[in-house]
Amino acid sequence: MIPLITLEGPTASGKTELAILLAKELGSEIISADSRQVYRYLDIGTAKPSVEQLQQAKHHLISIIDPSESYNAGRFCADAGNIIEDLHSRGIIPIVCGGTGLYVSSLLTGLFPEIKMDKDIRANLIKRMNQEGLASLFEELKKIDPDFAFRISSNDKQRILRGLEVYYATGIPITKHWKNQTSHNRYHTFRILLQPPREILYPRINNRIQQMIDSGLLNEIEHLFKLGYTPLSPGLNTLGYKEFLPYFLESAPLNQCISLAAQHTRNYAKRQYTWYRKYKFDLTFTSNDYIISEIITIIKTYFKKK
Repeated sequence: MIPLITLEGPTASGKTELAILLAKELGSEIISADSRQVYRYLDIGTAKPSVEQLQQAKHHLISIIDPSESYNAGRFCADAGNIIEDLHSRGIIPIVCGGTGLYVSSLLTGLFPEIKMDKDIRANLIKRMNQEGLASLFEELKKIDPDFAFRISSNDKQRILRGLEVYYATGIPITKHWKNQTSHNRYHTFRILLQPPREILYPRINNRIQQMIDSGLLNEIEHLFKLGYTPLSPGLNTLGYKEFLPYFLESAPLNQCISLAAQHTRNYAKRQYTWYRKYKFDLTFTSNDYIISEIITIIKTYFKKK
């Protein structure tokens, strides 16, 4: 079995900094498990590691696709799995670092078997969405699969449709499919969670949004438009970007967009807190007051026993 370290936690919890410290001490390489950092040109709004940080430790799955493309858990599992196999063959312990919980969970336990969907079901759902509105479908999902609905945003069109689609195709909620999975047992995984209290994290999120503006986020979005990408591009229809599109369309003032981005990011962090409560971790830190040498000792002891 392959030794693997995961470093997880809500947005703005300090994962990148700790991952780099661990990678330098262990001679590891970092695999990003972030659904937004896979996009090229989306640097500031996704809080990608800086050029200096990328030089300190080798990173994978950052800036690998164009904003016009879509990326999902299945593709992540395939990409990350190949990298893990390669690193293992060279005696390197990978560190999977990111806050997209579905990506990490899918990597460790596997995605449920691909379900053959009826095109009529999807077409009917889209028709209903156009007629009744997305909010109506989200309320329906809350009744069918409240656990899944709680994990996602009420504006997450793709996941709302997917949740309903799976249910109407199989008669089983998507979360029950997940629970019926059996572990791949491919990895000896040491899981670390960074989870600062909300009263610390939320102000940090607010400050980060303002820092992104100060660092040139609006110029970054404008550059994406100049490259030919549109509000319909998957990369631009993500957290931290979509909130500013009304500003460029002259339908909302900047301060309103900033407030909305901060609010949506705090809501996302809240869902991440809920997600992590469902899993067990080998180490959990509620602050960045940790001693690297002690963490390294614990990790080495863990893998030695295995």
